[in-house]
Amino acid sequence: MPTDRFSDTVHLAAAPSAVYAHLLDPRSYVGLSPLVVAVRDIRGDSYVAVERFRLGPLHWDNNIRVTLTGVEPDRKLTSAVVSPGGVRLTATIDLAPAAEGTTLTETIEVSSPTLLRSFVVKQATSVQRARLAELTRRFSAGVYE
Repeated sequence: MPTDRFSDTVHLAAAPSAVYAHLLDPRSYVGLSPLVVAVRDIRGDSYVAVERFRLGPLHWDNNIRVTLTGVEPDRKLTSAVVSPGGVRLTATIDLAPAAEGTTLTETIEVSSPTLLRSFVVKQATSVQRARLAELTRRFSAGVYE
């Protein structure tokens, strides 16, 4: 199964501890990821995210169990998902103190069947860009410091 890996970096106007705490709370992902419309069944280090895919007036809700792990406090966390169709995605977030805030680098590794690869990579990169833009917006507003 083909695997793709890509990453992006943003600067956030908050301390690494504030960013880490925000990202370790599953409820923070509603609206953070543009596909996630609800979070439920939070159990320890996992939760169910409801991803909503739209095609015109139609939509499909994809319930996925996400394992969210704080690897190193205030420095690193990962989330891992196994989606229908054999899609596996791991996102690793590295946080580093920077002048007036935090540098956040998110690396995504996604494996998918060849027939789905183009769609999966396009969705994953689009979601990553939106998520990092929303994080930048949230922390520039000073709401989550």
